[in-house]
Amino acid sequence: MLRDYQPADAEAIVRVALAAFAQFEQDYSDWPLFTTHVAKMPELAKTGEIIVAEDGGQIVGAVAYVGPRAPKPAFFDPAWPVIRMLVVDPAARGKGIGRQLTEECLRRAERDQSPAIALHTTQIMTVALPMYQRMGFTRVREAPDILGVPYAVYVKALG
Repeated sequence: MLRDYQPADAEAIVRVALAAFAQFEQDYSDWPLFTTHVAKMPELAKTGEIIVAEDGGQIVGAVAYVGPRAPKPAFFDPAWPVIRMLVVDPAARGKGIGRQLTEECLRRAERDQSPAIALHTTQIMTVALPMYQRMGFTRVREAPDILGVPYAVYVKALG
C-alpha cells in the first residue's frame, strides 16, 4: 500500500533508507558522511512529496517526488520533476515495491503536466538502474560524483 508521508514516519524511513544503502558501504569513500546525508531523507518533505510503501503495517519503502520548479540540485533542469532517494527495505525486495513507488512518481509528474521526469543514479545500483531503464529512463548526462561514486542523470519523456 502506498500513502503520503506523515512526520511520524521519519524514524522508520531513515531506518529503511540506511538499510537499503548498507550494501554500498564499501563503494563510498566516506561512509559515515554518506549516511548522515541518507538520514536526512525526511527533510525532502520540505521541498517535495514523500511517498511511503507499507506492507503489513510496516514501512518497507519510500521515495521523494520533487515537483517541477521546486528546489533541486543544479544538475537537474529546474522545470523537471525529479525522483529522489528511492529506498526499499532489503527484507522486502523482489515484491515490486520500487517499481510501484516509481510509478507513483510518474503519476504525480503527469498530474503536474510535466513533459518529462528525471532522477540520478549510479551503475553500482544493479537492481534500481536496470529497473529505471526498463521503465523508459535514458541517460542524458553525467552528474557529480558522490564520495567517489559516479552518478548520471536519467530522464523519461511523459505523455
